[in-house]
Amino acid sequence: MRDDVGILPPVPRSYGVVNWLGTWTLLMKEVRRFLKVYFQTIIAPVVTTLLFLSVFALALGPVAAEVKGVPFVQFLAPGLIMMAIVQNAFANTSSSIIIAKVQGNIVDMLMPPLTGAEQTAAVALGGVARGVAVGVAVGLAMALFVPMPVANPALIAYHAVMGSLMLSLLGMMGGIWADKFDHMAAVTNFIVTPLSFLSGTFYSIERLPPAFHAVALVNPFFYMIDGFRAGFIGVSDGSVAVGVAAMAVADLVLLLVTWRMLETGYKLRS
Repeated sequence: MRDDVGILPPVPRSYGVVNWLGTWTLLMKEVRRFLKVYFQTIIAPVVTTLLFLSVFALALGPVAAEVKGVPFVQFLAPGLIMMAIVQNAFANTSSSIIIAKVQGNIVDMLMPPLTGAEQTAAVALGGVARGVAVGVAVGLAMALFVPMPVANPALIAYHAVMGSLMLSLLGMMGGIWADKFDHMAAVTNFIVTPLSFLSGTFYSIERLPPAFHAVALVNPFFYMIDGFRAGFIGVSDGSVAVGVAAMAVADLVLLLVTWRMLETGYKLRS
């Protein structure tokens, strides 16, 4: 296009306060990435969780007849669902970033006109989508074998979303920090897995010795599982109100740290 003088200079495209189109596109990329291999990302966790349920039910069911006034398998089921949710939320974001870094195509996420906040939101929500999808699939499958009463749907939804968001952000932080797959495996093996298994997933923390009970109360994974379980069976090991607040604070801190890492290009731009 020309004016009376010559060629008009290019006009920068305006995206407004938030680049909604770019954020949505990155989010859809993350969602389609796990949906494309749904057998691995959704169906496989369902099978694995049902195997956990069967093993614990057969091994401990006759011994631990009731926990917190409900049958052991009914107490166990929500914890297994939550464990599947958070593990898959973590896997989605951590694998997305570390694979992009190793393959050298992380630039595809850094070059578009997206702020650190928009990148954080899109990638984290992709992990939340996978975690919730796996949770729904596992819950429906488990309901075929275990009675699943619902005492408080709001608690279930809150902890499912906030728990998957927590692990999505943790996965992003791990993926940004890691330089190779061995580093990412270390985060999984020495942080995520221990916190998951020591959070009361398979037992009530009331049975722990005082020292270990105190440690469990500072484990954020305990609150996500305890609150999620309370949404089903109506009773909890800890304070539900404290758990709700703890989840919100933990997610806010992780959100700010992840945003800062992306905003500054920490270990991403070289």
